[in-house]
Amino acid sequence: MPIRPLLRFPDPRLRQAAAPVEHFDAALAALAQDVLDTMRAAPGIGITACHLGIPLRLVVLELEGWDAPRFYANPRLLWASEARITHPEGSVCMPGVSETVERAASVRIAYQQLDGTPAEEAAEGLHAICHQHEIDQLDGIFWTQRLSRLKRDRLLKKYQKLG
Repeated sequence: MPIRPLLRFPDPRLRQAAAPVEHFDAALAALAQDVLDTMRAAPGIGITACHLGIPLRLVVLELEGWDAPRFYANPRLLWASEARITHPEGSVCMPGVSETVERAASVRIAYQQLDGTPAEEAAEGLHAICHQHEIDQLDGIFWTQRLSRLKRDRLLKKYQKLG
C-alpha cells in the first residue's frame, strides 16, 4: 500500500474536526492500511487519517508488545479517570520535538471496527494517552494545545529552528 504525504504543522487542517466514518467498505480498509503504512514510515505509534489531510474519524495505533495494529473508526471517550499521568508526546506532523503532557491515566472508549461492528475498549498508561491524543486530533485539538503557553512557545521556537 502507498505511503501518503503527511500534513506538517501548522497546516490549518490539523485543527479541523473530522467527519464520522459512514461507509465501512473496501475503500475504508484500503485507507486504514495506507494510514498504517504511513505511520510506520514516519515513524509513529499512533496516527489519524487527519494527519494525511483526510478528515475522517479513523485512528491507527500500534504499541510495543501488541500482536497487531489496531484500527478505530469513530472513536469517542466514554470515561476518563480522575487519576492523571504525564508522558512525552509529539506528532508525526511536527517531527523532532516533544513535550510532557498530562492526561487521564485510564480511559474507556467506544468505536467501530473496520467492518462497522461496535466495540468498546479500556486502556491505561501509554495506551490511554494514545487514545486521548488521537481523539483530540479528530476533534481538531492539536496536541500542543494541551501545553501551557510557556511550554508551547518554547516548543514552537525549537520546532522553527529545526525548519
